Amino acid sequence: MPAPDRNPDLNPGSEPTPAEPPFHDAGTPDNEPPVDDVVVARPAPSPRSTTLSIAVLVTLVLCTVGVFVPLPYAIGSPGPTRDTLGEQDGTPLIDIQDAETFDSTGELRMTTVSFSGGPGYPVTLPMVLQAWVSGTRVVSPVESVFPPARSQEDIDEENTAEMVSSQENATVAALEELGYEVPAQLVVAGAVEGTGAVGVVQEGDVVVTLQGEALTSYTALVTALAAIEPGETVALGIERDGAPLDVQIVTGERETGGSQLGVYIDPTFDLPIDVTIEIEDIGGPSAGTMFALGIIDKLTPEDEANGVVIAGTGTMDVDGTVGPIGGIRQKLAGARRDGATWFLAPADNCDEVVGNVPDGLSVAKVATLAEARAAMTAIGAGDGDSLETCTAD
Repeated sequence: MPAPDRNPDLNPGSEPTPAEPPFHDAGTPDNEPPVDDVVVARPAPSPRSTTLSIAVLVTLVLCTVGVFVPLPYAIGSPGPTRDTLGEQDGTPLIDIQDAETFDSTGELRMTTVSFSGGPGYPVTLPMVLQAWVSGTRVVSPVESVFPPARSQEDIDEENTAEMVSSQENATVAALEELGYEVPAQLVVAGAVEGTGAVGVVQEGDVVVTLQGEALTSYTALVTALAAIEPGETVALGIERDGAPLDVQIVTGERETGGSQLGVYIDPTFDLPIDVTIEIEDIGGPSAGTMFALGIIDKLTPEDEANGVVIAGTGTMDVDGTVGPIGGIRQKLAGARRDGATWFLAPADNCDEVVGNVPDGLSVAKVATLAEARAAMTAIGAGDGDSLETCTAD
C-alpha cells in the first residue's frame, strides 16, 4: 500500500491543521495580518425614532393591561327569549287553575337583554371593542345601567320585585281584557310631592269612593279619573284606621289624558282565576305585554298565534297600557335569532326601532293590550300586512 502524503511543514506524528483562509477587506492588502475583531460604528438614534419606540412600547403595555383591567362600561347584548306559551325545565311558564285552557300551535316569545359590566361582571377592552363593531350590542357608561354603590344582590332583588309586579299587572290586565271582574282594595302608599294630595291622604288609607261613586277595582278608579278635567276638586271617600272619612283633592293632569289624584296606590287584587307565572333567572318589568298575551291565548279557544313565532316586549299597566322599555335593538336581534318573524313593539319605542329591524322580522307597534291582542290575532290569521308598523311613514 502506498504511504500517505505528508506535509513537510508539520512535525512528524502531528495532526494536520487546516489553514486559515485569507482575510480580505476593501482597501487592505492581502499581505497584511488578519484582523481578529471588526467594530462597525453605527449612528446614534434620532429623537424621532426614540419617540416612536417609546410610543410603541407604551401602546403595547396599555394594550396588555387593557386585556385584564376592568373598564367603566356596560355592554348590552341580545339575551335569551322564552315562549310564554311553553315550558321551562318541564314547568309551564304560565299555569292557570280553576278555568279551562286551550292549546296553541304558535309561540309568544318574551325578549331580554343581557348586561355585562355590573357588580361581579366586569368588562375589558377587547370586550368593549368587539361590542362596538358587533352591530347588535351597545356600550354605555356603567353608571347609566347600574346605579353607583349598588351591589349585585340589590340589583337582583329590585329586578325580581319588578318581575313579580309585572306578572300581577299582566294577569289583571289580561283577565279584564277578557271580561272578568277583578276586585281590588285600593291602599294608599303615599302622596306625590307637589300635588294636591300632600297633607290630605296618609299612607295606609283605603280609597273607597270618588265623587260619591264606589270604587271596587283599580280600573274603575282609572276610568273615573279619565273623565275628570285636571284642576278640578274631587271628593275622595277613604277609610282611615277603619273609620270612614271624606277629603277634598285638587286633581292634576295625567300624561295620557284625564286627571290624576297625586296618590300612590298599592292595590290588593282578588283574582277570579288562579294564574301562576314561573320563570327563572330573568328580572325586570318588560315582559308584561307578552305575559298578558300568553294568558289571553291560553284562556281562549281560538288559536290566535296559529303556528307563527311572535316575539315582543313592553311593560303592562293594570289598565292595559303598554309602556316603553330599554334595549329594543338587542331584543329585536334576539327575537330574530330565535326564529321570530313578527315583533310587537311599544309605540313609544318606535323611534329606536327604525333602522334596527333585522332581515326577516316584521314589527307592529302597539300602545295597549287590546291593540297587542288584535295584532296577535291578525298575524296568526295571515293579515299582518294590515298592521301599523314603526317604519310606516
